[in-house]
Amino acid sequence: MANKIIVKNPATGEVLEEVKAWSEEEVKEALYRGYAFFPTWAKTNAHKRSELLQNWALQIREKKDELAKLMTKENGKPLRESYGEVEYAASYIDWYAEEAKRIYGRTIPANTESKRILIRKQPVGLVAAITPWNFPAAMMTRKAAPALAAGCTFIVKPASETPLTGIRIIELAHEAGIPQDAIQYVVGSGKQIGDVFTESDYVRKITFTGSTAVGKNLIKGSAATVKHVTMELGGHAPLIVAKDADIEFAAKQTVASKFRNAGQTCVCANRIIVHKDIAEQFSEAFVKHAKQLAVGNGLEENTDIGPIINEQGYDKIIEQINDAKQKGAEVLLGDTFEANREKGYYFVHPTILSHVTEDMTIMHEETFGPVAPITTFTELEEAVTIANNTLFGLAAYFFTNDYRTGVYLYEQLDYGIVGWNDGGPSAAHAPFGGMKESGLGREGGLEGIEPYLETKYVSIGNLD
Repeated sequence: MANKIIVKNPATGEVLEEVKAWSEEEVKEALYRGYAFFPTWAKTNAHKRSELLQNWALQIREKKDELAKLMTKENGKPLRESYGEVEYAASYIDWYAEEAKRIYGRTIPANTESKRILIRKQPVGLVAAITPWNFPAAMMTRKAAPALAAGCTFIVKPASETPLTGIRIIELAHEAGIPQDAIQYVVGSGKQIGDVFTESDYVRKITFTGSTAVGKNLIKGSAATVKHVTMELGGHAPLIVAKDADIEFAAKQTVASKFRNAGQTCVCANRIIVHKDIAEQFSEAFVKHAKQLAVGNGLEENTDIGPIINEQGYDKIIEQINDAKQKGAEVLLGDTFEANREKGYYFVHPTILSHVTEDMTIMHEETFGPVAPITTFTELEEAVTIANNTLFGLAAYFFTNDYRTGVYLYEQLDYGIVGWNDGGPSAAHAPFGGMKESGLGREGGLEGIEPYLETKYVSIGNLD
């Protein structure tokens, strides 16, 4: 493994910090500590675990200014989005602090008077997590909070681009009283540490947020030891605007969905599918609102769109735009870039394309950038076909004021998360996850703690 991870501000190319990369032996030692401490943490009563989680959330909120600024420096997102993520991260801890006290068993009536059947839930064991750069706080707490609440020990490898936020949040967990071996972090190469995680007999569960390709490799690697897996993978979200939609509202919500974090989220709208009779009117409203977004350093007060995280992401965006233009797409807004490859910062201004067709790359590959392609439909069935024409099934959106249209679209769209007149449906109390190649399992809500629990039953006989 490399000796250090160099963390840079993607808005300026400035080196923020050099973080020591852990050796394979050090990672294995950390896994052993988590494994060895598991029996102690599992026996800690649920009310105590709940209290410690509440203390952790309090620590995070008390340090919100520090955390938000740190996140913006290493991630690039606008400062107000970072403040929002700090609160979002704490909300998962709030939720699972309460769920820790609600892990219930049950009694099943036996088929004979001489027996009793009891069912209990117990923690799976040591959980290893790998989290992404785009939400360095919330994607970690969304995994750590239910794991700790369930009685599992937890270890995370934060993304190499943005390790500082996750490290600081885990330090705050320790300051809140959660034992050091109950929650740990390691830093280094995702591939190398991922292999150590999957091969380890100490780890009983892998939880990952990131690309589908990496997720598939982690699933394969986990098969040899039959680990539990939760995978929140790639997306290619459609956004349908029906003929009867409130166009102004739909345009504002589409801007909110598409351009959050410079379009670098797995649930950003990737394909805008608009009824042809309102396409021109919607496009005008969409362009009007997108024009108001300011691009720049996330630490600057009025910034709405921060930098692209790295050169690879920037080049992918440019390739998709050029491919669409070469195949007949019309640029309604944007197609403007600011990049300094020597210093290592990259900006893409909000870009809106019309006359987009199915043969364009952008209609099939996740963009992860502030580019919105618009295509049209005439019948709802056609819109559904376009929307479902992908291997992914994470998030989808639609706008309509007709309940019949809404119910039809909700039932027909093959996506785990659906926003109906809502461009931001994510919440700690709702189950987040995808269908098809967008993942396995759910995070958040009542469903979010189940992947960290085993079910055991006992049949007691000879009770006559």
